[in-house]
Amino acid sequence: MNAAKFLVVATSMSMSAAAFGAGAHSGGHGGGSGEPGKASEVSRTINVEMHDNYYEPESIEVNPGETVRFVVVNKGNLVHEFNIGTPDMHEAHQEEMMMMVEHGVIQGGTLNHDMMEMDMGDGHSMKHDDPNSVLLEPGKSKEIVWKFSEQGNIEFACNVPGHYQAGMYGDVNFN
Repeated sequence: MNAAKFLVVATSMSMSAAAFGAGAHSGGHGGGSGEPGKASEVSRTINVEMHDNYYEPESIEVNPGETVRFVVVNKGNLVHEFNIGTPDMHEAHQEEMMMMVEHGVIQGGTLNHDMMEMDMGDGHSMKHDDPNSVLLEPGKSKEIVWKFSEQGNIEFACNVPGHYQAGMYGDVNFN
Protein backbone atom coordinates (compact mmCIF):
# COMPACT_ATOMS: atom_id res chain seq x y z
CA MET A 1 0.00 0.00 0.00
CA ASN A 2 1.43 3.38 -0.87
CA ALA A 3 1.84 6.14 1.71
CA ALA A 4 -1.11 8.19 0.42
CA LYS A 5 -3.56 5.28 0.71
CA PHE A 6 -2.20 4.41 4.15
CA LEU A 7 -2.74 7.99 5.30
CA VAL A 8 -6.35 7.94 4.04
CA VAL A 9 -7.01 4.65 5.84
CA ALA A 10 -5.38 5.79 9.09
CA THR A 11 -7.21 9.13 9.02
CA SER A 12 -10.55 7.54 8.17
CA MET A 13 -10.27 4.95 10.92
CA SER A 14 -9.67 7.69 13.47
CA MET A 15 -12.80 9.63 12.45
CA SER A 16 -15.87 9.52 14.62
CA ALA A 17 -18.94 7.46 13.81
CA ALA A 18 -20.88 10.69 13.47
CA ALA A 19 -18.67 11.75 10.58
CA PHE A 20 -19.25 8.46 8.79
CA GLY A 21 -22.96 8.48 9.55
CA ALA A 22 -23.54 11.94 8.11
CA GLY A 23 -25.70 11.65 5.04
CA ALA A 24 -26.10 7.89 5.34
CA HIS A 25 -29.29 6.44 3.96
CA SER A 26 -31.46 4.01 5.82
CA GLY A 27 -31.35 0.44 4.66
CA GLY A 28 -29.06 -2.53 4.74
CA HIS A 29 -26.83 -4.59 2.57
CA GLY A 30 -29.20 -6.03 -0.02
CA GLY A 31 -31.84 -5.15 -2.54
CA GLY A 32 -31.53 -3.13 -5.70
CA SER A 33 -28.44 -5.02 -6.86
CA GLY A 34 -29.90 -8.41 -7.63
CA GLU A 35 -30.79 -11.42 -5.53
CA PRO A 36 -29.25 -14.55 -4.04
CA GLY A 37 -28.57 -17.01 -6.82
CA LYS A 38 -29.10 -20.75 -7.03
CA ALA A 39 -25.98 -22.90 -7.36
CA SER A 40 -27.71 -24.92 -10.10
CA GLU A 41 -28.02 -21.74 -12.21
CA VAL A 42 -24.38 -20.60 -11.99
CA SER A 43 -23.02 -19.80 -15.45
CA ARG A 44 -19.42 -19.17 -14.33
CA THR A 45 -17.12 -18.59 -11.40
CA ILE A 46 -15.18 -15.39 -10.78
CA ASN A 47 -12.22 -15.53 -8.38
CA VAL A 48 -11.79 -12.33 -6.38
CA GLU A 49 -8.71 -11.52 -4.31
CA MET A 50 -8.93 -8.85 -1.63
CA HIS A 51 -5.68 -7.04 -0.84
CA ASP A 52 -4.89 -4.02 1.34
CA ASN A 53 -6.87 -1.94 -0.14
CA TYR A 54 -7.77 -3.15 -3.61
CA TYR A 55 -9.44 -6.02 -5.42
CA GLU A 56 -8.22 -8.26 -8.21
CA PRO A 57 -9.99 -7.99 -10.59
CA GLU A 58 -10.77 -4.29 -10.27
CA SER A 59 -14.02 -4.63 -12.24
CA ILE A 60 -16.24 -7.42 -13.53
CA GLU A 61 -18.47 -7.90 -16.56
CA VAL A 62 -21.84 -9.63 -16.21
CA ASN A 63 -24.92 -10.20 -18.33
CA PRO A 64 -28.36 -9.13 -17.12
CA GLY A 65 -29.97 -12.15 -15.47
CA GLU A 66 -26.65 -13.98 -15.06
CA THR A 67 -25.92 -16.01 -11.92
CA VAL A 68 -22.27 -15.92 -10.86
CA ARG A 69 -20.33 -17.78 -8.19
CA PHE A 70 -17.75 -15.52 -6.55
CA VAL A 71 -14.88 -17.25 -4.77
CA VAL A 72 -13.49 -14.52 -2.54
CA VAL A 73 -10.17 -14.81 -0.71
CA ASN A 74 -8.59 -12.25 1.61
CA LYS A 75 -4.90 -11.97 0.70
CA GLY A 76 -4.43 -8.80 2.75
CA ASN A 77 -3.30 -8.28 6.33
CA LEU A 78 -6.57 -6.69 7.48
CA VAL A 79 -10.20 -7.80 7.70
CA HIS A 80 -11.93 -7.02 4.39
CA GLU A 81 -15.42 -7.22 2.97
CA PHE A 82 -16.74 -8.12 -0.48
CA ASN A 83 -20.20 -6.58 -0.75
CA ILE A 84 -22.30 -6.31 -3.93
CA GLY A 85 -24.59 -3.28 -3.99
CA THR A 86 -25.31 0.23 -5.17
CA PRO A 87 -23.17 3.19 -4.05
CA ASP A 88 -26.04 4.35 -1.80
CA MET A 89 -26.22 0.91 -0.18
CA HIS A 90 -22.47 0.98 0.50
CA GLU A 91 -22.76 4.46 2.02
CA ALA A 92 -25.50 3.28 4.39
CA HIS A 93 -23.61 0.08 5.26
CA GLN A 94 -20.48 2.01 6.24
CA GLU A 95 -22.24 3.29 9.36
CA GLU A 96 -22.95 -0.31 10.43
CA MET A 97 -19.35 -1.28 9.76
CA MET A 98 -18.14 1.63 11.89
CA MET A 99 -20.25 0.22 14.73
CA MET A 100 -18.49 -3.13 14.28
CA VAL A 101 -15.13 -1.41 14.78
CA GLU A 102 -16.36 0.65 17.74
CA HIS A 103 -17.76 -2.45 19.47
CA GLY A 104 -14.58 -4.46 18.92
CA VAL A 105 -16.00 -6.86 16.33
CA ILE A 106 -13.39 -5.83 13.75
CA GLN A 107 -9.93 -5.53 15.28
CA GLY A 108 -7.49 -4.82 12.45
CA GLY A 109 -6.71 -8.28 11.08
CA THR A 110 -9.11 -10.27 13.26
CA LEU A 111 -12.83 -10.64 13.92
CA ASN A 112 -14.26 -11.14 17.38
CA HIS A 113 -16.77 -13.84 16.43
CA ASP A 114 -18.43 -13.83 19.88
CA MET A 115 -19.18 -10.11 19.54
CA MET A 116 -20.79 -10.73 16.15
CA GLU A 117 -23.62 -12.52 17.99
CA MET A 118 -24.29 -9.43 20.15
CA ASP A 119 -27.89 -8.15 20.09
CA MET A 120 -27.93 -4.58 18.79
CA GLY A 121 -31.67 -4.17 19.45
CA ASP A 122 -34.62 -4.25 17.05
CA GLY A 123 -33.63 -7.76 15.98
CA HIS A 124 -30.26 -6.64 14.60
CA SER A 125 -26.92 -8.26 15.27
CA MET A 126 -23.42 -7.90 13.88
CA LYS A 127 -23.45 -11.37 12.28
CA HIS A 128 -22.74 -10.02 8.82
CA ASP A 129 -24.51 -12.91 7.12
CA ASP A 130 -26.23 -11.20 4.19
CA PRO A 131 -26.23 -13.21 0.95
CA ASN A 132 -24.50 -10.45 -1.08
CA SER A 133 -21.60 -9.97 1.33
CA VAL A 134 -18.69 -11.73 3.02
CA LEU A 135 -16.44 -10.37 5.76
CA LEU A 136 -13.13 -12.20 5.91
CA GLU A 137 -10.05 -12.35 8.06
CA PRO A 138 -6.66 -12.59 6.31
CA GLY A 139 -6.14 -15.95 4.62
CA LYS A 140 -9.84 -16.90 4.71
CA SER A 141 -12.15 -17.47 1.76
CA LYS A 142 -15.89 -17.86 1.13
CA GLU A 143 -18.28 -18.05 -1.78
CA ILE A 144 -21.23 -15.94 -2.84
CA VAL A 145 -23.72 -17.02 -5.50
CA TRP A 146 -25.43 -13.92 -6.87
CA LYS A 147 -27.97 -13.32 -9.64
CA PHE A 148 -27.70 -9.96 -11.39
CA SER A 149 -31.43 -9.78 -12.02
CA GLU A 150 -31.45 -6.16 -13.10
CA GLN A 151 -29.05 -3.65 -14.59
CA GLY A 152 -28.09 -0.65 -12.53
CA ASN A 153 -25.30 1.27 -10.91
CA ILE A 154 -23.75 -1.69 -9.07
CA GLU A 155 -20.34 -2.08 -7.55
CA PHE A 156 -18.52 -4.38 -5.16
CA ALA A 157 -16.87 -2.76 -2.19
CA CYS A 158 -15.20 -3.12 1.17
CA ASN A 159 -17.07 -1.04 3.72
CA VAL A 160 -14.66 -1.55 6.62
CA PRO A 161 -14.05 2.05 7.81
CA GLY A 162 -11.63 3.84 5.51
CA HIS A 163 -11.27 1.07 2.95
CA TYR A 164 -13.89 2.32 0.46
CA GLN A 165 -12.46 5.82 0.80
CA ALA A 166 -8.98 4.43 0.04
CA GLY A 167 -10.31 3.03 -3.25
CA MET A 168 -11.36 -0.50 -2.31
CA TYR A 169 -14.31 -0.84 -4.66
CA GLY A 170 -14.88 -1.99 -8.22
CA ASP A 171 -17.52 -1.63 -10.91
CA VAL A 172 -19.97 -4.26 -12.08
CA ASN A 173 -20.38 -3.59 -15.81
CA PHE A 174 -23.28 -5.06 -17.78
CA ASN A 175 -22.77 -6.45 -21.27
